[in-house]
Amino acid sequence: MKSFHLEIVTPDGQFFSGEAEYVVVRTASGEVGILADHTDYLNALGMGEARITVNGEVRRAACIGGMVSVTGGRVTIVATTFEWSDDIDLERAKLAEERAREALKSEKLDRVEQQLAEAKLKRALVRQSVAR
Repeated sequence: MKSFHLEIVTPDGQFFSGEAEYVVVRTASGEVGILADHTDYLNALGMGEARITVNGEVRRAACIGGMVSVTGGRVTIVATTFEWSDDIDLERAKLAEERAREALKSEKLDRVEQQLAEAKLKRALVRQSVAR
């Protein structure tokens, strides 16, 4: 399968740089698959599982927030969070889920606090799903 250059960047710096054959990410408008020679493209990332095929091997990751772009055959993912499945601490993700669920039980949350707790819950669930 034909490959293309993939860059993955997070707030911590460059996460991955190399050749890939296929990328699947969750965007704000749904799941998108990218192969070599994809047309130029730009979209916001949602929260979900990313699948990156490198040398015929599929690696799964939790990919949360940011942007994905394809320009001139190069793919760039600028993600708020990007974690390979084997790097996710499943117990920590379960604790984060419990904390978020507890926070959501409070009747004293304002709208912003409610949205933040919901986002934390979704992030914890995505991380758990990818880690399994």
